[in-house]
Amino acid sequence: MSNDTLRLATADDAQAIADIYEPVVRDTFISFETQPPDANEMRRRIEYTLPEFPWLVREIDGRVAGYAYASRHRERLAYRWSVDVSCYTHADYRRRGVGAALYRKLLGILRRQGFVNAYAGIALPNAASVALHEAVGFKAIGVYPNVGYKQGAWRDVGWWGREIGPRSAIPEDPVPLARLRPGILDDL
Repeated sequence: MSNDTLRLATADDAQAIADIYEPVVRDTFISFETQPPDANEMRRRIEYTLPEFPWLVREIDGRVAGYAYASRHRERLAYRWSVDVSCYTHADYRRRGVGAALYRKLLGILRRQGFVNAYAGIALPNAASVALHEAVGFKAIGVYPNVGYKQGAWRDVGWWGREIGPRSAIPEDPVPLARLRPGILDDL
């Protein structure tokens, strides 16, 4: 029986997260980054993200098997109820429900924060990522054709979205993650 933990990321997870992400950046067009960020950069990203948005890791037997996080959708204030989400799973743990579990928790936290919409950009083709997002309720909403150039070709990015919280006539601002932290994962 494995020891399985889903928790908020910490700066100490930076190396494991960088290790998961590195081959995606280096060997595929899935990420539009062209140089894999090192552990110091991942630490900076985690620390920058966590006051406002969740960044989760899933550990299996003490090893980080995957991570998921949210970020601001766009800078204009009227977008503040929408977030972008991303999820990456270590190659050894793919097709084992790691990504879906991370996304379910992530979306639950975002709903509690008061966010209404979540969006994910997927470099195409990427059947595995499409299947993951659709398994947790995302629907295809559009494509940016030929929006990025990587690995010797122009790449499309498909956009998937889903409603994660109720719309109200006069919505309250989303609550920063730092104000929800105590026990945030316990009841989701």
